[in-house]
Amino acid sequence: MEDFENKVEEVLQKIRPYLAKDGGGVEFLRFEQENQTLVLTLTGNCKECPLSLMTLRAGIEKLILKFIPEIRRVENE
Repeated sequence: MEDFENKVEEVLQKIRPYLAKDGGGVEFLRFEQENQTLVLTLTGNCKECPLSLMTLRAGIEKLILKFIPEIRRVENE
């Protein structure tokens, strides 16, 4: 599982600079194996942003699914 978490962190590191430009961020919480869902939390300005769902789906989820095929869905907690 540690290798998997490292893969997730590698992808998140690619995303974080873009979120940081607007005062936001993203953190890994857990991977739910049974439904192949990655659960993240948006932080900073991203947490309350009205466009956070679009950021999650069109940005974060799209990139994660491209690099980590074991993941089927990304959710924000």
